Amino acid sequence: MDFGFTTAAYVVAAVLFILALGGLSGQEKAKRAIWYGIVGMALAVIATLIGPGLGLWPLSLVLIAGGAAIGYQLATRVQMTQMPELVAIMHSLVGLAAVFVGFNADFELARVMAMDDAARESLKGFAAILAHKTPVEVGILRVELVLGIWIGAVTFTGSVIAYGKLAGKVNSAAKKLPGGHILNATAAALSLALAVWYFQGGGFIALFLLTLCALFIGYHLIMGIGGADMPVVVSMLNSYSGWAAAAIGFSLGNDLLIVVGALVGSSGAILSYIMCKAMNRHFVSVILGGFGGTGGPAADVEGEMVSADAETVADALEEADSVIIVPGYGMAVAQAQNSVSVLTEHLRKEGKSVRFAIHPVAGRLPGHMNVLLAEAKVPYDIVLEMDEINDDFPDTDVVIVIGSNDIVNPAAQDDPNSPIAGMPVLEVWKAKQVFVCKRGQGTGYSGIENPLFFKDNTRMFYGDAKASLDKLLALIR
Repeated sequence: MDFGFTTAAYVVAAVLFILALGGLSGQEKAKRAIWYGIVGMALAVIATLIGPGLGLWPLSLVLIAGGAAIGYQLATRVQMTQMPELVAIMHSLVGLAAVFVGFNADFELARVMAMDDAARESLKGFAAILAHKTPVEVGILRVELVLGIWIGAVTFTGSVIAYGKLAGKVNSAAKKLPGGHILNATAAALSLALAVWYFQGGGFIALFLLTLCALFIGYHLIMGIGGADMPVVVSMLNSYSGWAAAAIGFSLGNDLLIVVGALVGSSGAILSYIMCKAMNRHFVSVILGGFGGTGGPAADVEGEMVSADAETVADALEEADSVIIVPGYGMAVAQAQNSVSVLTEHLRKEGKSVRFAIHPVAGRLPGHMNVLLAEAKVPYDIVLEMDEINDDFPDTDVVIVIGSNDIVNPAAQDDPNSPIAGMPVLEVWKAKQVFVCKRGQGTGYSGIENPLFFKDNTRMFYGDAKASLDKLLALIR
């Protein structure tokens, strides 16, 4: 059958996906970009059902309905604070799908290869495509299967562990089994040996053992990465899932899957690299499970934390002319973005300069804070990136830090043995006054102590972020 319509629809869908990615680079265009992606995916599904999926309508419709029901439930129940772990677990599904599709392709290939020429002529669909491949093409197909399954398996277990760390179900500290990186290297070498065995006729046993090695690598790699690097890990796993999809696209001969996988894989890799630069991390070090840590113990922090009540913060804001707000994951947990928006609106009506400072890895997902602030209708033009606003802190009267730790930690500049040494941070301590809205005196998700909390110009505004800001709003209105 001529699949000309399907091919044309795939081209249109690919263009829509590219427009969606491009639009997500700015808050003003993000909503329209999401619709590009929705329309592109709907078009891709319809085109696949009409073309390569022809004849499987009942099963396809059941699966689509089931997926839509699950997706709707997730969309209505998952809070914005849970977006990072939701993204991580979605990546695991992409990896698992790649593994299953690869296994199925191997089963089909073995079945077709066992047939005689007459039986092959009666085949349809994917089996018919396999039946007409030359020995060289079959060899290439096996390479694609191995790559898709291996990357998919690494993505699956890695994403499950990332989800566990983000959701607090797995300890966020970096942990490795005895042997550390040697275990990863051994599993990788064994994967290569099993791939060679598979190419030489090892069959499904070799492929299955290779999958087990990849599952272990994904688990052990992400277990070896600490909580401070989780934003990079999520982006990196996004890239892995894209490459897995692209490899399976080659196996299935699906052009759109190849294009989409390449888009996701490359964009995720680029984003991971950008975030590594923002955190002064070596990209290879992070993806290898934190290879090459700091050389000695972190410096001790001297002094004590001094608390402030809502009245003190209100008085400081009343006298201030310029205010910078630094949001972090604590704002997301407390769902305080709307209270922050109301506070911003009130201060601006009084003629004060109010801006937001966003670190590239604030929260637990790239763009996490931007999404929350946009949801709360905070004007885009006062939400500034770190490089745009860092030089303005010395001229700022009041900085309010809401649930942030590592991204405002001066130890990144002052302590060469700190786990975040060299990481570019928001230099909030240079402002005249700093108020840190924080639940308690703990070290936060990454477990790193912050000398900012002990500085003379810093006061700790303890309590749930939303409750604390609501008290503040009651005083300044």
